[in-house]
Amino acid sequence: MLAGASVEASRHVARRDDALLDWVDEHAQRCLAGDRRGGPARTVLVSHVNRLGVFGGTFDPIHNGHLAAALNARHAARLDQVLLVVANQPWQKAGTRHITPAADRLAMVRTAVEGVEGLTACALEIERGGPSYTADTLSALACPGTELFLIMGADAAEGLATWERIDEVAALATLVVVNRPGAPPPLPPPGWDDVLVVEVPALDISSTDLRTRAAEGRPLEFLVPEAVIHCIRERGLYDGGR
Repeated sequence: MLAGASVEASRHVARRDDALLDWVDEHAQRCLAGDRRGGPARTVLVSHVNRLGVFGGTFDPIHNGHLAAALNARHAARLDQVLLVVANQPWQKAGTRHITPAADRLAMVRTAVEGVEGLTACALEIERGGPSYTADTLSALACPGTELFLIMGADAAEGLATWERIDEVAALATLVVVNRPGAPPPLPPPGWDDVLVVEVPALDISSTDLRTRAAEGRPLEFLVPEAVIHCIRERGLYDGGR
């Protein structure tokens, strides 16, 4: 009887996640059309997700530190789901280095979260095209009945004042800052009265280092999910020191 209940619970989770993916795809289409009014289908689907985490990034590549941050933020903030939103054109990094094509980065994120309850890869910013701005993404995801939580690391939080339309971002989401154990708590950035700070294990993993490791043929095991390593090799990513 317990085994049957477990199977049914897994099916429920799968149905819920499928509904979320449909909802995100619908939002992406509304963004492309410039229509954010929403409609009945949007309201029905979002009833599955009352507390939604938004964890954006370049994910070039995604690694175990990203996943630990997303999972711990979900637990601490009691989130129904966390969207790992893959940036199309990360405006902060424009012109600073080669950025792996968005389709490849999305494939790595999808591979990384496959089978992980509560984490979902999101292509909303890729579908929208152009530079990726968090204000646009949160605006597209906002709807009645859903509370948005913006997840980021302490380093990124320190630079929030430089973000585009940061007042809109602050109005749309609660801020969740992922911090190392024992590190001083970050001060609330301008626009936020309070910040939820989540401590995660200090996994000192750098995407820059991982790209170099991959290019030099050094091991990625235990730094990047095994399935992502296969994805990197199959697609020939980071070859030639990129």
